[in-house]
Amino acid sequence: MPSTHRAGLFAGTLRSLAAPRRAVPLALVAASLWSAEWAAFASPAAMFVDAVLMALFCAVAPTLWRWLFARPLPSFAHHLGAWALYALAAGAIVVGVGVLLPPRVGLEWTYVSEPHSLGVLMALFLVGGWGLGRDIELEASAERERARADRLAVDAEHAQILALRAQLDPHFLFNTLNAIAEWCREDPVVAERATLDLAALLRAVFDALRAPGWALARELALLEQLAALYTARDAGRYRFRFEVAPAATAREVPALVLLPLFENAIKHGPAAGHEGEVVTSVRDDHGDALVSIENPGAFGGPRDGGQGLASVQRRLALAYGEDTHAAFTSAGGTTRVTVRLPPRTLDGGAP
Repeated sequence: MPSTHRAGLFAGTLRSLAAPRRAVPLALVAASLWSAEWAAFASPAAMFVDAVLMALFCAVAPTLWRWLFARPLPSFAHHLGAWALYALAAGAIVVGVGVLLPPRVGLEWTYVSEPHSLGVLMALFLVGGWGLGRDIELEASAERERARADRLAVDAEHAQILALRAQLDPHFLFNTLNAIAEWCREDPVVAERATLDLAALLRAVFDALRAPGWALARELALLEQLAALYTARDAGRYRFRFEVAPAATAREVPALVLLPLFENAIKHGPAAGHEGEVVTSVRDDHGDALVSIENPGAFGGPRDGGQGLASVQRRLALAYGEDTHAAFTSAGGTTRVTVRLPPRTLDGGAP
């Protein structure tokens, strides 16, 4: 363990011991020990020995337990070794203070140097260090989880803003609205259909921003709505194909997790002047949904300053773990992104 981490662990443990919920019980234990010592020997030097023992217990026992046991140990042998080291430290402090220190301060006998007392103090050292260390570690773990939850809440809010900004691309919206304005004069039927498609798309996006997840079939329907709008604008330039196995869509996915990938395929494919179809396929693969989106044009890597793909990767990792991510491949003048979506419930757990 690095020395800076050990120092931080020691300082953090002392701060935790200073909290009233621990400091008051420790003070009561110290007062009981001093009372027994005073009743047995009535010596200020003996009181000093007890104070040294109590101070070393507070300084060493809970910190040592946290250092040895806070992280999972890989084997039973490691557990035995950790407990042996913990017991050795406890014995060294109890015997050192209870037996070796009194003669150095002019005492022949103290309450804590009595053999029976040494056994009790040894047990108190072991159990007290374990209880305090475990309590402090649980509290620290809870604080870390609360901080992580706060960060995730901020990230989620930021992701919603990014999703809204990405899904409501001003360039796309302005072009579509301008096209609808022209169609109102030239082809009212097409204008009406495009307006309804755009309204349905916007409604779905806003619904998704309020939902933790929805059916994969609904996510695919959103992609089809977006494809219909692009096709209405320029059917010769924008061509789409969906190859979907219905059985693979019977699962929940994080809302809008595929839409940025689909938009990216359009932006770097047909919208960039590459001729060809944007092909979306979904199939069942041993219980997982295997989704791939292919577009014409070679993959040039993530754009500097781009947040959309990074946000998708983070959302996939949060929903499914680090093993699930969007994998990009490029061959033959086309780019394909593939995502494996394991079964998942709306709360993110396994079904």
